[in-house]
Amino acid sequence: MQSGVHVANPPAKPLMVFDGDCNFCGLWIRRWRQLTGDAVDYLPSQDSRIASQFPEIPREHFQTSVQFIEPDGKVFSGSEAVFRALAKNPNMNWPLGFYQSSKRCAAIAERAYRFVAGHRTGFSFLTRLAWGRHVERPEYHLTRWIFLRAMGLIYLVAFASLWAQIGGLIGHNGIVPEDQFITAARQWFDSQSIGLDRFHQLPTLCWLNTSDGFLQFQCGAGAILACLLIVGIAPVPALALLWLLYLSLTAVGGPFLSFQWDNLLLEAGFLAIFFAPGQLWPKVPWKTPPSRIILWLFRILLFKLMFSSGCVKLASHDPNWRNLTALTFHYQTQPLPTWLGWYANQLPLWLQKLSCAAMFAIELGAPFLIFLPRRIRFFGGAALASLQILILLTGNYTFFNWLTLALCLLLFDDFVTKKICCRLINLHRGFQNLKVLKGRTTADLEIGGTGLETCPARSRWLLAITVPLAMVFVCVSFLEIAAIFAVSSDHSMLKPVAGVARWLGPVRTINDYGLFAVMTTERREIIVQGSNDGVHWRDYDFKYKPGDVSKRPGFIAPFQPRLDWQMWFAALSDCQNNSWFENFCVRLLQGSPQVLSLLKSNPFPGKPPRYIRAEFYNYEFTNLSERRATGAWWKRQLIGEYLPPVSLPQ
Repeated sequence: MQSGVHVANPPAKPLMVFDGDCNFCGLWIRRWRQLTGDAVDYLPSQDSRIASQFPEIPREHFQTSVQFIEPDGKVFSGSEAVFRALAKNPNMNWPLGFYQSSKRCAAIAERAYRFVAGHRTGFSFLTRLAWGRHVERPEYHLTRWIFLRAMGLIYLVAFASLWAQIGGLIGHNGIVPEDQFITAARQWFDSQSIGLDRFHQLPTLCWLNTSDGFLQFQCGAGAILACLLIVGIAPVPALALLWLLYLSLTAVGGPFLSFQWDNLLLEAGFLAIFFAPGQLWPKVPWKTPPSRIILWLFRILLFKLMFSSGCVKLASHDPNWRNLTALTFHYQTQPLPTWLGWYANQLPLWLQKLSCAAMFAIELGAPFLIFLPRRIRFFGGAALASLQILILLTGNYTFFNWLTLALCLLLFDDFVTKKICCRLINLHRGFQNLKVLKGRTTADLEIGGTGLETCPARSRWLLAITVPLAMVFVCVSFLEIAAIFAVSSDHSMLKPVAGVARWLGPVRTINDYGLFAVMTTERREIIVQGSNDGVHWRDYDFKYKPGDVSKRPGFIAPFQPRLDWQMWFAALSDCQNNSWFENFCVRLLQGSPQVLSLLKSNPFPGKPPRYIRAEFYNYEFTNLSERRATGAWWKRQLIGEYLPPVSLPQ
């Protein structure tokens, strides 16, 4: 509102005067200066120039509200002063428009301003509690730099580990040959008269070439591109090609590339394409600002991932989750536990229940903190990251936990990451001089620090892409979370979203998540054996899954032994529901070197056995006294036959 004062000696450009004794105003003045830049000057009322230049403004006016002085001499105070200052930023003139166009809005704004001004001490405390010392708009240049390198490392692990296994998994002599799959798919699409849409329904580069060499080429190219991303060379093209190559391999990977972390890598990798800076060569991280829209889509992805993980456990009505006893089974029944998981399994029941309750609190509560002010968001991020660290210490979930930790990193701004980097590590050569980074201010990291820069051409077309992407991403993600609680996707309001979700399904770029909806209470292990006479049987020893009871569970993540993982899933059902397992046994009878390379040892090095069978065992962790007595980490009991003896036709 206009204060009724008109100064005779107005400033050359708009001036905001605030009470210098007000810590609350002092905190937010940095945010205003960041938004308005050089368009507005800011001074405390204690400045000697104020009293001499503007004697018309009574001193008590400064103690009750901020004063905004226009170059024409008009003086405004209260909420209108704030809105007029913000309106000097062309992107922030809408609050003043509402204020001037509606008396009701103006009255509400003035009441709110008077209430805040009358309780400055309390609001100053709450501001510091929620935002800390930084209420200005945070930047994420350094955070993005670290995140993209983390994505490069995760992609490198994913491609390199798959490279070592792909021949035995889906190669010509592998368990589920990719060339046979493509041939069958081509015949089916031809029979259905499906033309170009086949590339959407089965998005893979293997349409061009089905050889083992081309599979190896895709893995090798992915590893090289991941290294380029780590270095910072052409990050946008590198990320786009990484996403395309990984999608190509997952599309033909059958059961071996159908895990949730494969989907998560594709989803996060796709968003990263629009998050990376548009540059060809490595540059200092503060040259181009990251997209705020994509940053929030990453946070929504993290919310969906963690909140869905908690929701599926409740929606399943599994009594072990409901009565908080699930962790008494989890450590020994999870696919590939670590030796720390053995110790966690020895914890008393009350602590297991407390841990389960804490897990629910983090998965169902902490995700909502993502959308709150920075300090509260930091607390939520620390809670989510702590849960991931505990999970990766007790179980081998490949790169899943590491990728989730990378997403948690995006909850922290440059004020935090810069401080951590400066204290803990010698920075990458791209930063070169630690003193340079320490000496740079927040304003330096903000492309001039004003927020008024002209939007470059790339930003304009990026905005045109990311806005519709955000709408689709949010709507489909909401539908996926709602589906957990059986909210019908046939509702008329949701039909268009469900249609979009079905169309996006083949590219696996917006996915649903949620592990261990129902807790497995027993660990079944399949022991594969070979024999030449049908009487004497020798075990095939796997590299990582439990077999020998004296073998200590190890740490192998982020590497993923995909056959070992799939053996855990096979044990959850019978052999008839796992056709790939029958193919696996056939390859053992044939002595396929590609498949045998996936195992720790070959008990028949001379020639393949004549018979193959699989027995079913129940495995449990030993307790402290049993381990002291026997030295064994496991104990097992034979259940019966999983696959009867089979042989190749003579």
